[in-house]
Amino acid sequence: MSRDDEFEPKLGKIRSRGGEVRSTFLRQVAQTVGMRGGRRPGRGTFHGNRIGRGAGVGRVLASRDRYAAFRTRRVVIKARIVKMAGRGLKGAKLHVRYLQRDGVTRDGLPGDLYDAKSDLADGSAFLKRCEDDRHQFRFIVSAEDAIQYDDLKPFTRRLLQQMEEDLGTTLDWVAVDHYNTGHPHSHIIVRGRDDRGKDLVIAREYLSQGMRERAAEIVTLDLGPRTDHEIQSRFSGEMEAESFTSLDRRLLREAGEDGVVRSGVSSGDVFRQSLRAGRLQKLRRLGLAEEIAPGRWRLDAKLEPVLRRMGERGDIIKTMHREMTRDGSARGMADYAIYDPVVPDADRLIGRLVARGLADELNDRHYLIVDGVDGRAHYVDIGRGSAIEPLAEGSIVAVEPKRAAPREVDRTVAEIAAKNGGRYTVEIHLGHDPTASVSFAETHVRRLEAMRRLGGFVDREPDGTWIIAPDHLQRAAAYERIQARLNPVAIEILSALPLERQLTADGATWLDRELVSDAPIQTRDMGFGREVSMALVQRRQWLIEQELAREEQDRIVYRANMLGLLRRRELTRVTEQLSEELGLPYAETRSGDRIEGVYRRSVNLASGRFALIEKSREFTLVPWRPVLEHNLGKPVAGISRGETVSWAIGRQRSGPSI
Repeated sequence: MSRDDEFEPKLGKIRSRGGEVRSTFLRQVAQTVGMRGGRRPGRGTFHGNRIGRGAGVGRVLASRDRYAAFRTRRVVIKARIVKMAGRGLKGAKLHVRYLQRDGVTRDGLPGDLYDAKSDLADGSAFLKRCEDDRHQFRFIVSAEDAIQYDDLKPFTRRLLQQMEEDLGTTLDWVAVDHYNTGHPHSHIIVRGRDDRGKDLVIAREYLSQGMRERAAEIVTLDLGPRTDHEIQSRFSGEMEAESFTSLDRRLLREAGEDGVVRSGVSSGDVFRQSLRAGRLQKLRRLGLAEEIAPGRWRLDAKLEPVLRRMGERGDIIKTMHREMTRDGSARGMADYAIYDPVVPDADRLIGRLVARGLADELNDRHYLIVDGVDGRAHYVDIGRGSAIEPLAEGSIVAVEPKRAAPREVDRTVAEIAAKNGGRYTVEIHLGHDPTASVSFAETHVRRLEAMRRLGGFVDREPDGTWIIAPDHLQRAAAYERIQARLNPVAIEILSALPLERQLTADGATWLDRELVSDAPIQTRDMGFGREVSMALVQRRQWLIEQELAREEQDRIVYRANMLGLLRRRELTRVTEQLSEELGLPYAETRSGDRIEGVYRRSVNLASGRFALIEKSREFTLVPWRPVLEHNLGKPVAGISRGETVSWAIGRQRSGPSI
């Protein structure tokens, strides 16, 4: 070479040096590019969008011109993939049973399962086929104009038939149509197996867009394209809506990385341009867009989540107003509130239960409407409905945030493991506490198994030994926080009797407990707060007439043990009726007495909720506790502690109580 910087490289074929060398070379190149801040060439980041059946169809349907689809009728589809492992099959059974509950048809009757061939499908047989499935798909299909259908079954069957063509496999499914809301809709459950018995994997693009487009095609074919009047009416409403709309979706799709869009449209369509400009002005008033130059707007980075939250709040307020109007207790919008248990200083809410409803059918999330003593109506998200016992409208309830703290079972496990090298088994538990039974120790194992399945909070060795970390209580608290998201509040029934029935009830009512309380509730002079204040005055007068209270100068003096006397009055009357019904005499329980017998049922009285314990020759009533419901019809034992009972359930009789 004539100069030092002149050279001619001679590169060999990398492939000829062996696959291992080639792999190492490519890995080194990728690492070097990464360290220099570059991107690896190729197909780009992997998101998994194209995995599964229907990916191609989903992309084609999603790429359609949205403006050209103005005349297509709208369909909303909510999709969920549910794992069947663990308690999944039990949850599927509860879901099917719930879909067929009373009051979902136009006539207020239970819903009927149907499938591709029959109007009365066998739900048990379908669930039997699901036993070994890895997962199942659940859909809610709601067409905007579904009210025009006399029967949704033909529409649903055609949709599933089209899905089979798109996915290239037959589908095993059942469905139920619901007409109990303002928008008739269909619940569809699809097995997670294809026609060859393999796991059915559906592409994300098909689930999120393709299925919706197919459903919209069918509705448009059935009912015809939307008219100009329908289109104008709908989009004019969206222009001023305080929720996330299709107009917002189009704006975000066209926005660049800097979030800037133009107010004009390339097609020159005057109507679309007016809609776009009007929507941008509305977003400006909401603080979600600003005009940075004539015809150029910058959208807020949080536009979508903010609008979705606003839409949810609007839906909640509408629900509250509808329920309060039905109850005859409607009031101004300023007196509607959403109870937020996440707020650090969330107060205990006390009030009258107005209604219980379903907020999200797909995820089984329920709500309560509570008319509070603070004069306001409150919307309370209670999470999974199966975790909250049935509540009668008119009951007096207390709502408070669920505290995420370790349970006693967690402390027991931590204590035993700390003395046994961080290990726990049933055998170790029984050796540590000889009074414990095997069934009692197994409840601790079930708790550990639940924590393991949820997220690896504990580890289990192949021989069944549990490895308990030194911070086990902190891990248990983290597990409880996750559980609190599923059921964010704790509900206490203060009285199953409505307020008006407590005024002259011959028992120790909630009103009586408030009258003698050292810290009575604070009420507001409006709504239910005013009703409670008036009821307390009337109840106080009734107690004076019954010689259970007297007036002394400027105060009221209540008789000693007034609550006990009222409770005894009610129990005497009720136990006489139960004695005739059961053919057994009543045996009163005193503090310190041992209680043994079969738990038959609970009894709601003005004085509270009681458990009926039946013995061989007599029965007794004792204060009820939730732990008893898991032992309905089974022998129980405990010790009376005045107004409470310490139950020894799942343990030997000589063991400590819980």
